[in-house]
Amino acid sequence: MRVQIQAVEFTAGQHLIEFINKKIGKLDQYFDKIIDVQVFLRLDKKNSSVKDKVVTIKMKVPNNQVVATEVSKNFEKAVDLSVDSLRRQLKRYKGKMRGQ
Repeated sequence: MRVQIQAVEFTAGQHLIEFINKKIGKLDQYFDKIIDVQVFLRLDKKNSSVKDKVVTIKMKVPNNQVVATEVSKNFEKAVDLSVDSLRRQLKRYKGKMRGQ
């Protein structure tokens, strides 16, 4: 599984990159045929006083793509929420593949 992390208009720290790689690596437990993962980190500029953190994770699996987007006050929480959503989607996708 190849993981690409892109921080839009800022530079992500090494701690955040390691955190993301660790969380995404755990998704192999639920579905071992993940081909490619793209993580997009950006700051939501709607409110100028407090910028929300937006995490979008696109995961390529055989014949499909699974996407999760979450917003939070910090990137770690948004990554946790996105990974939870992807875990549920992967379980559902794996169940559909077995049914075919």
